Amino acid sequence: MDAEWKGVAVSLFCVACVSVFLLKWREHQTVKRKLQRAREKREKELGQAEKAVSYFKTRNAGVDLSSIVTLPLAELSKRIRDGSLQPDAVLHAYMEKALEANRKLNCSTAVLTESLKQLEDIESHKDGLLYGIPISIKDNLDYEGYDSTCGVLTKLDDPAVKDSVLVLVLKKQGAIPFIKTNIPQGLLNYECSNPIYGRTVNPCNVEKTCGGSSGGEGALIAGGGSILGLGSDLGGSVRIPAAFCGICALKPTNNRISLHGLSSSVKGGKTALTAVGPMARDVESLALCMRALLCPDMFTLDPTVPPIPFNQQVYESSEPLRIGYYESDGYFQPSPSMSRALLETKKLLEKAGHTLIPFNPLRTFTAFHEFVLRGNVADGGATLLQHFKKGPVDPSLKHQVLYCAYPLFGKRLVSLLLRPISPRMAASIHAICGVGGVEELWKQHNEVQVYIHETIAEWRKLELDVLLCPMLGPAYNFNYTGKQSSALSYTALYNVLNFPAGVVPVTEVTAEDEDQLKHYRGYFGDGWDKTFVEAVRGGVGLPIAVQCVALPWQEEMCLRLMREVEKLCAENKCSNTQH
Repeated sequence: MDAEWKGVAVSLFCVACVSVFLLKWREHQTVKRKLQRAREKREKELGQAEKAVSYFKTRNAGVDLSSIVTLPLAELSKRIRDGSLQPDAVLHAYMEKALEANRKLNCSTAVLTESLKQLEDIESHKDGLLYGIPISIKDNLDYEGYDSTCGVLTKLDDPAVKDSVLVLVLKKQGAIPFIKTNIPQGLLNYECSNPIYGRTVNPCNVEKTCGGSSGGEGALIAGGGSILGLGSDLGGSVRIPAAFCGICALKPTNNRISLHGLSSSVKGGKTALTAVGPMARDVESLALCMRALLCPDMFTLDPTVPPIPFNQQVYESSEPLRIGYYESDGYFQPSPSMSRALLETKKLLEKAGHTLIPFNPLRTFTAFHEFVLRGNVADGGATLLQHFKKGPVDPSLKHQVLYCAYPLFGKRLVSLLLRPISPRMAASIHAICGVGGVEELWKQHNEVQVYIHETIAEWRKLELDVLLCPMLGPAYNFNYTGKQSSALSYTALYNVLNFPAGVVPVTEVTAEDEDQLKHYRGYFGDGWDKTFVEAVRGGVGLPIAVQCVALPWQEEMCLRLMREVEKLCAENKCSNTQH
C-alpha cells in the first residue's frame, strides 16, 4: 500500500512539474509572439514611410529634400509661411532623414503614417506658430491608434483611444507629429534600451548611450531626423539625452505644459515631479515651441494648466543678470569635463557683464535619497515590478529591478551591513524600502515643501535671477547607467524642487579631460565613484553641457540664460577659430 501511495505521489509530482513547465513554455511563447507582432508592426510602418518618400520624390523630382533638413527652425518656418517651401515637401524631407537616422541609431518605435493625411487640411492651421513643422514625440505621449508602450510588454496592444492634450495642441498650432521615439524599459533608466525595440545609440558616437528616458528624441534630433521634439522628464529625462547628444532641452515646471495623455509605468508620485518639455538643436526653437504651446487651446483643453502665456519680453530681455552658480553639488563629484564646462561658461558670463554669485545646494544627500529615490518607489517598487513579471528585463535595468525585488527584510539588512563601508549606497538601498504608511508619506510630502521653501529663501537672500549648474556628462558606455543612479543628483534635484531647468551644449571632452579621469576619486570612494570613471571613459570629442535653472513658472527666465550661454559660447568658438 505504501508503495502504491509513493507511486501516486511521484506521478502527481511529475504531472505538476510538467504542468509548470508547460505553463512557463506557453507564457514564453505568448511573450515571444507579442514582441514579434510589435516589431513587425514597426517594420511595416517604416516600410510604408519609405514608399511614401519614394513616391513623393518620383512626383517632385525638382525638390531638394536634403537642403530642407539643414535649415534652422525659424528659417524653415519663415519659408513655409512665405510659400517658398510646401508643408508636404518638409514632411517628406524629415521623414526621409528620420528613416536614415533610424537605420543607424534605432531611435523610433512608430512612424505616424496619419501625418500624411494631416497634410490634406494643413492649410486650415496656417495661423499656427508651428504651421507645417514636422514634430517627433516620445513614445509615451498618446497618439490615437498607437501604443504608448513605455518599453514594457504590459502596455503593448493597447492603442490610445484619443490624442493627448499636447498632441491636440500641436496639431491646432499647425505642427505635424510624424514619428514616435524610443525609450528605456519602464522609462526608469537613462540608457535608452528595452526588450521590444532594442537599444538606441548616440549619433555622436554609436559606441555610447544616447541617454534617457527621452533617448530616442535626443538621438533623432541630434542625428538630423527631427527639428523639434517633445519628451518627458522625471529625474533628467529630457536633459540627459540632450546633454549626451549635444542638443538643447527644457524641463518646465510641472504642469506648465499639460500632462493629460502622458503614459507612465509608475504614476501617483508627488515628490519628484514629471514635466513635458521640448528638445531641439537651439534655444530659439525651444522658445518658439513654448510660445506655441502656451496658448488658449492648451488652457481650454486642460483647465488644470495655469493660463500663463509665454512672456516674450522676459525671454528677449538684455538686462545683466545675477546668476548663482556651483561647480559641485557636494554629493557626486563632477567629471573633469563637467567642471571645466561650468567654469568656462561662468567666465564668459562674467566677461559679458553678468554678476556670478556662489550658491550651495541644500542637503543634497537627504534630498536625493529621501525625496528622489524613496519618492519614486514609495510603495517599495511594487508598482514598477508589476510591469516586469512577464517577459525579459533589459540588461541595463537588471540592477534596479533586482534591488526592488528583494524582500523588505533583505533590503534593510543589506543597508545596515553597507552603512560602515558605503553610507551612500546604504542610504540608497534603505530608500527603496519605500515609506512605511500614510503617516510617513504625508511627513515626506511636508518635508519636500519645507525643502523647496528653504531653497527659495536662500535664492532670495542672494537676490538671484537664475542659476548655472553642472550637467551630467559625457555620454556613458553601455550598461553602466543601472549602476549609476547617484549621478542623477545634478538633474533630479530640480524635479523635487519643481524648478524649470534646461541644458545647453558648451564644449567637448578634450584629451586633457580624459587624462584627468585618472585622478578621479569621487567623494565617497564607493562602487558608484569607481564605476563612473569606467562609464565615461573614452569620451574625447563628446559634447558637454551646462544646466540653467530658474524659479517655478519662470521658464522664460531660464530660456533667457540658456540663450545668453548659447550666444556667448558660439562667439567664443568663432573667436578661438579665427585665432
